Amino acid sequence: MKKRHLSGGHSDGQFNAGFFYEEGIGTIKDEKKAFEWYLKSAESGDSEGQYVVGIYYQIGIGTAKDDKKAFEWHLKSAEGGNSHGQYNVGFCYDEGIGTAKDEKKAFEWHLKSAESGNSKGQFNVGLCYENGVGTANDEKNAFEWYLKSAESGNSNGQVNVGICYDEGIGIEK
Repeated sequence: MKKRHLSGGHSDGQFNAGFFYEEGIGTIKDEKKAFEWYLKSAESGDSEGQYVVGIYYQIGIGTAKDDKKAFEWHLKSAEGGNSHGQYNVGFCYDEGIGTAKDEKKAFEWHLKSAESGNSKGQFNVGLCYENGVGTANDEKNAFEWYLKSAESGNSNGQVNVGICYDEGIGIEK
């Protein structure tokens, strides 16, 4: 039955097999096999598998580093509603990884990630509003997004909330 779940297109089972190979759970750690199973999961439409495949291509784990493929898989994951994929698409647009730099698109994807509850996305939206990158400068919105990030446990958000209070950025001193 387990083999049927793996080979029969069950993305959860395929994702789990990738995780087991990645971590060496019940088997020898094998990054190449981990990548192969994550890829099967991604190709079956699993947004978390697509996100992980994007990371593997971006870093070159178990496969050759390929920024263009990394971006493509992050985008598939993002379009599937994965907040980590959305954050990574924003990051790719910020840095020009696998695609042309585009501050406006970076902001849009960070905002989608932030609205999905991703604390890194929330922090980056705060940065964009504070510095007017990809959107109009708006210190009040910057503070609000830093606060959401901080409340989600993001240490960078927590630091920036403190700076905002100290310097009166988006909130009274």
